[in-house]
Amino acid sequence: MNILDYLGTEFASFEEKPFNPVDSAALSQFCMVRAEGIVPPLRERKAFGRLGTIVKNLLSPSGRPAHFLDTLRAEHYEHMFSGLIPGRVKENMLALAASPRFRDMVIRDYLSLFDTERQTQFAAMTFVYKKEFAYVGFRGTDTSITGWRENFNMCYTAPVPAQEQAARYLEAVAPHLPRRLFVGGHSKGANLALYAALNASAAVQDRIERVYTHDGPGFKAGAFSPDDWRKLDGRIHRTVPQDSVIGMLMESHTPPLVVHSTERGLLQHSPFSWEVDGDDFVYLDNLTENARFTDALLTEWLARYSDEEAAAIVDALFKAVEASGAQNATEVFFGGAKTVALLSEAAKNIDGTARETLVGALGSLAELAGHRVTQGIVGGIVLPHHLADDIAGDNGGGQPFVG
Repeated sequence: MNILDYLGTEFASFEEKPFNPVDSAALSQFCMVRAEGIVPPLRERKAFGRLGTIVKNLLSPSGRPAHFLDTLRAEHYEHMFSGLIPGRVKENMLALAASPRFRDMVIRDYLSLFDTERQTQFAAMTFVYKKEFAYVGFRGTDTSITGWRENFNMCYTAPVPAQEQAARYLEAVAPHLPRRLFVGGHSKGANLALYAALNASAAVQDRIERVYTHDGPGFKAGAFSPDDWRKLDGRIHRTVPQDSVIGMLMESHTPPLVVHSTERGLLQHSPFSWEVDGDDFVYLDNLTENARFTDALLTEWLARYSDEEAAAIVDALFKAVEASGAQNATEVFFGGAKTVALLSEAAKNIDGTARETLVGALGSLAELAGHRVTQGIVGGIVLPHHLADDIAGDNGGGQPFVG
């Protein structure tokens, strides 16, 4: 059974069965719905716009909170669903609309921001169940190049603009919500949820019953102190699939709960692949050997670079992305062998300094991966050995590379 099966068979009210991790995952995926004109906007939305920042739902009319049934507007469907799996996002929305468990829940305080210059992609909305509790949900990354650039910026910058907006959003909505608060999201949305909760005022933190982070990356080293983490001790529910890559990136002080996914590799990032039993996920004892290898490799690789060096690498990568002519992140990062060819060819058209930076970083990753393999540390990510040389324009034999 997966999330969609759960929504189609769990008819108990929240009074009968309390809010659980599967409920959170379902709502986190609804956050991928572009709800302009359907879900009433955050009243304070104008304050979130800066010079150059587009408040995408600025002109949305205020009105009564929406129910999931209100989202069933076929005329909006063509542009309504974002993310890497829009078809599943649509199925999730339809299942929520049909579910008696979620029938009395309302959706409100929608906010959507986009800023190419400041590399910001952000959205959030709030789900309220009667006067009992509220779930503050944050959207993960869409397919925009801007959204993915912001993800990479997290490796060397804290906070990025979306994290700042998340903290502001939680403080803005909390005074108007029931006392009991849940906060959550998936992928980048999980990172934003946790950032907002860790930065919340004491009055808001005291009301948070649980922060749900579903396969979300952590934070650059030192972003939060041990005292910051202790304030939410025992209230962070962190889930990752057994082959997790994204959810193991960077620093987190909360050990993960490993859920069983029916997919392999990066496809496990989709929570629709996570197995459900009753009102919770099916949990495993440990991450796979592949996931542990990848986590150790990327942690060691990122530690080699200062923030300034990491910024230069990210700049070089996205110069190659821009040179590729790709229209969205799916074409660049999820094209398999086509991705390698696309970036290799595009990188030949960027300036020499950027190309050298990118080749150096890829060569460093290749060196680390090769060293770990020769030491008998087997991993499951396999990178084309010729990529660094292809980018450099060298047709000679390349080193093993991981990707």
